[in-house]
Amino acid sequence: MNPAVMQAQTILHFWFTELSPKHHCQRHRFGRYPHRNDILGRQSTPEELVF
Repeated sequence: MNPAVMQAQTILHFWFTELSPKHHCQRHRFGRYPHRNDILGRQSTPEELVF
């Protein structure tokens, strides 16, 4: 198999098994991604700060 294809599959596997569930949890809990607050100039809620 092409090495570039294998690398892409590895990255996608990591995204779907490790990162995606964590991002979904944040989005569902807060209605937004708290780690983006500073970049977007938003105030973090007390709950987001604890998270």
